[in-house]
Amino acid sequence: MSGATYSSAGVNLELYREGMARLPAHMRRTQCPRVMSAEGGFAALFQLDLKGLFSRGYEDPLLVSCTDGVGTKLKIAVQAGIHHTVGIDLVAMSVNDALCTGAEPLFFLDYVAMSHDDPDLLERIVRGIADACVECQCALVGGETAILPDMYHPGEYDLAGFCVGVVERKRLVDGKQIRPGDVAIGIASSGFHSNGYSLVRKAVFELGGLTCGDTVPALGGRPVGEVLLEPTRLYARPVKAVLARHGAAQAVHGIAHITGGGLAENLGRIVPADVQVEIDRGSWRVPAVFPWVQGLGNIAADEMERVFNMGVGMVVVVAAEIAADVQRELADLGYDSWTIGRVRAARAEDERVVLR
Repeated sequence: MSGATYSSAGVNLELYREGMARLPAHMRRTQCPRVMSAEGGFAALFQLDLKGLFSRGYEDPLLVSCTDGVGTKLKIAVQAGIHHTVGIDLVAMSVNDALCTGAEPLFFLDYVAMSHDDPDLLERIVRGIADACVECQCALVGGETAILPDMYHPGEYDLAGFCVGVVERKRLVDGKQIRPGDVAIGIASSGFHSNGYSLVRKAVFELGGLTCGDTVPALGGRPVGEVLLEPTRLYARPVKAVLARHGAAQAVHGIAHITGGGLAENLGRIVPADVQVEIDRGSWRVPAVFPWVQGLGNIAADEMERVFNMGVGMVVVVAAEIAADVQRELADLGYDSWTIGRVRAARAEDERVVLR
């Protein structure tokens, strides 16, 4: 009887090495001169370049860090056999959070946990991660791939991402500057992004009886899997453009990434105790994918608003005098936006955000 080997335990080192060999090319296309070559090392190196930061207007730079995952949207990716879009989701969930501080994303790392070695699958995931990092001008400097045959069913995997950025202390956006008269601008989402997918899956697959291969006439005849795997929208370009123009004037008072918990909960996280944001429910266009899922699951309207972004993926709270300019700038970059609410004085016991 032959002895046990790593391969017999479910980990194929030859396939693992093949998968690792495919990733550096994707990483290199995301990288800038501040990334120091450390392929094969135990840690990634990124030159903070304080002289360069100071020359670009930084005087007291703060590091910003974020981490997140993709959630049960991954189960749909496995069912549909579509794996590159979840890499975009992974980057978006952390980078979009970092942007809420006014930060410039610097670099990103990923963690991929798989049921078994699969170089093709790994490369598709990392290709999506790299595509998103290129879009966000955020270097993919490294990551970790774990093969865990006893943790996941065959073909399943999990993802986590980690983003580090930098923001000048005096230009930090934290919501404390939000004041009566400010305007809340909602920037369009691309759909569910990466939140609420346990409810989405229950509505579509369990209660609706659909499969990933079924088509949806109400959504242009697209396959269910393709519809539900629409990647999270990346907001780095528009937010950085708005901050570049208005950040020095400190006219951007708050930024909120609308994730799990919906508009009221996420925007409420940055609203000071002495003001309230009144949101007009009818002020933006709700994409058709939301009422489609709502109908399949017979989901109450307040539950939809509590779980999903409902078509608004990012909210920027700005001084009223720049609101029209900001919306024009967003339109020029191809992002739909709406004036969705206004800020008024309130008592500490009032709700921070109300939807009318």
